[in-house]
Amino acid sequence: MEKPGGKEPTGEGIKKMEADRIDFVLPWVDGADPAWLEQKRQYETGCGEDAKEERFRDWDNLRYWFRGVEKFAPWVGRIHFVTWGHVPAWLNTANSRIHIVRHEDYMPEEILPVFSSHPIELLMHRIEGLSERFVYFNDDFFLIDKVPESFFFQDGLPCDMLAFQPVVANPANPVMSHIYLNNSLALSRHFDKRANVKAQPGKYFKAGYPPLYFFYNLLELAFPLFTGFYTVHGPSPFLKSTFEEVWEREGELLMRTCSHRFRSEEDVSQYLIREWQKLSGKFRPRNITGRFRYFNVEDHNPALLKTIRRQKADMICINDANRKIDFEGAKAEINDALKAILPEMSSYEI
Repeated sequence: MEKPGGKEPTGEGIKKMEADRIDFVLPWVDGADPAWLEQKRQYETGCGEDAKEERFRDWDNLRYWFRGVEKFAPWVGRIHFVTWGHVPAWLNTANSRIHIVRHEDYMPEEILPVFSSHPIELLMHRIEGLSERFVYFNDDFFLIDKVPESFFFQDGLPCDMLAFQPVVANPANPVMSHIYLNNSLALSRHFDKRANVKAQPGKYFKAGYPPLYFFYNLLELAFPLFTGFYTVHGPSPFLKSTFEEVWEREGELLMRTCSHRFRSEEDVSQYLIREWQKLSGKFRPRNITGRFRYFNVEDHNPALLKTIRRQKADMICINDANRKIDFEGAKAEINDALKAILPEMSSYEI
């Protein structure tokens, strides 16, 4: 059947549509699911901070993620919704843009079950039907104003910022300090710092980068080895082929990380792949922090609420810092603000 104004695409037309498509990947966990909780309890002994309830509590605002995507990024191809097995009762799984992906659909059986984000992220390229270009979201990243495709990709390449930042020894979160250092060590086996700066100076010193990180890059020229990388904790644009390349070159390291059911100080993270992508020159330089804001949730959050209600950014991260807070109070005020700008149901809801 013909669509109004033309024929249904076939053959090369379909291939071009698939090549041009940009998908989103969104993992989610229902931390209150009794079956999931029972399975988690079987493996969590000795896992410390990574097994804390705060890491998995549900803020009951996932519907606003979908509403934001429909309103502010209607150009998205498919949304690959990654889940342990549970699906929100309100999610319209009949929507052709939603692809429900269970862990067993793309992860090796021998590593399941997993309660760490690292295997979920490092194996994303195995998701059936995933486009070559995709954007990875955490469920605390929200679109609150219009975001064009060109923010994430330009000329077929991810838009990102290449900047150095030393790894910080953080006693409050020592596991993450190890992980960032592990990423840098792995990258140093394949890239020479000074040679890389010389090969692509315009991507290190791009007009428009935040002055602080422009300055960091200048200072880092004094040191011959990588000390760490600045990474924005926000939506990450990727090429699927970068995952395939890193798995080919560092498969043993990645599989060792994926074998850990909870995060470990021996792990690497998806930032290894993101930095590999940039060091390989497979990106377009841009200040991606300009219309992005990051917030740690407190008991009261006036700056966050103002940013949402006045749409003072295009994207925000509402980070649950895994601390004891007035959870119900903070949840209510944040969700009221999200509802104020996204009051209407989306086609992703029933």
